Amino acid sequence: MFMMWFTERAYHYDPDLEPEKHRRLELEIIRKRSFFGTPNEFYDRAHGAKLMKMYLDEKVYTDQNLHNFDGIMLNEHHATPWCLGAVMDVEAAALAYATKRVKILLLGNPAATVGNQLRLAEEIAMIDMISGGRLIPGWVRGAGSEQLANNTNPAFNRELFEESVDFIAKSWSTPGPFRHEGKHLHFRHVNPWVLPVQEPPPFWIPGLVSPDTAKWCAQRRYPYVALATKLEPTLQLWDFYSKAAAEEGYQAGPENFGYLQPVMVADTQERAEEMGKRFLFGGTFAHFARPEWMFPSGYNSKAATRRLMEADFGGNAVSGKDTLYGTGREQTDEELEAVRAEIYATYPAALKDHTMIAGTPDNVIAKLNEVSTILRPGIFGFWIDGPIPAKDRVRCLELLDRDVIPAMREHAKKEGLPGPFERQVGSVPLQGKEPAPTANVQALKELRARQAAAA
Repeated sequence: MFMMWFTERAYHYDPDLEPEKHRRLELEIIRKRSFFGTPNEFYDRAHGAKLMKMYLDEKVYTDQNLHNFDGIMLNEHHATPWCLGAVMDVEAAALAYATKRVKILLLGNPAATVGNQLRLAEEIAMIDMISGGRLIPGWVRGAGSEQLANNTNPAFNRELFEESVDFIAKSWSTPGPFRHEGKHLHFRHVNPWVLPVQEPPPFWIPGLVSPDTAKWCAQRRYPYVALATKLEPTLQLWDFYSKAAAEEGYQAGPENFGYLQPVMVADTQERAEEMGKRFLFGGTFAHFARPEWMFPSGYNSKAATRRLMEADFGGNAVSGKDTLYGTGREQTDEELEAVRAEIYATYPAALKDHTMIAGTPDNVIAKLNEVSTILRPGIFGFWIDGPIPAKDRVRCLELLDRDVIPAMREHAKKEGLPGPFERQVGSVPLQGKEPAPTANVQALKELRARQAAAA
């Protein structure tokens, strides 16, 4: 099993050190019911630079001292305090030089919204060169709000995304110079003189249980990493993927799937749960962007839109239903504080259904192994976020490295959960006409029955 960790690199203040700045920013996000579009007048340049340095230092510390981690994961978002990594390739280049061991995951570059896909291919090739071949490029369509932030047409996003990823792969594998004339991309002269060390670099695709993306990944034999979605719809996605893989003649397995799990580990249960609660800052996933920005017209297929309306994905998936907190008409501090209280009142339910796993190492190991048993992923990511002090963030990483990862790795061996570096994706031939199960549905039923009995 491949083990990595991730943080959004959010802009926030420590509520213990700067409570009023913390409160004002959070109430503004709640007022708008959206991180996206929060005015940047709340941004302090010196504080932002301090946070960015902290986030980079954590990853270098991981490389140098926490050797049970296989990788560090980056992403990017724009026009939002949700993520300071607006151009993650800049961070990746710095980390490629500053680190020596860990793999650097880009999950992922918004291939459809960048201005020049050939330049993007050259940037990523250079990062792989600097790292000595430790880069894992990943690709995303970009949330609907990213189409607005990058001035692109959401109706062309799916087509442009797929063409862009295929073009970048082609630019690294086809001798140049050549001309590319696609439906959306047109390059008169493709002849990059910087190429990745890896031939080819592995492509991993993160997402929010989109059946369209799952099928596309399976056809190209790319691992799919589900981003903290609820267990039930994640199993459905595994099924979409495995059926598409079967049509390609191979059996999907753990090496095809990854899962990102919000987690907080501390030396005491009380401290872990206190810090884990901060993951809900601002309304967390529900307030990533309002639905009209998250799902602009044309962004999703009709089938995907229907699935959003019918299902409760939970976790990191913003559904088409009204999942926002409050009414949107709150203006006074008193009204906004009431909505804030409503947000944090959901924390016990988040702990119960494993949307957040918080505790001491002994407490979280059993729950994380249970998630692994159900989903059977070969890639596992720990997601650490919220306005948490630097010392608590580092301590969480240290405990994950010292206690949690070794126990999870042992469990993965017993369960037979190879990662994509242990077994090549798409290398297992299909046996028979139907794919074998890729997840443990019975284990999920047993978990939900125990949770219901304890309610």
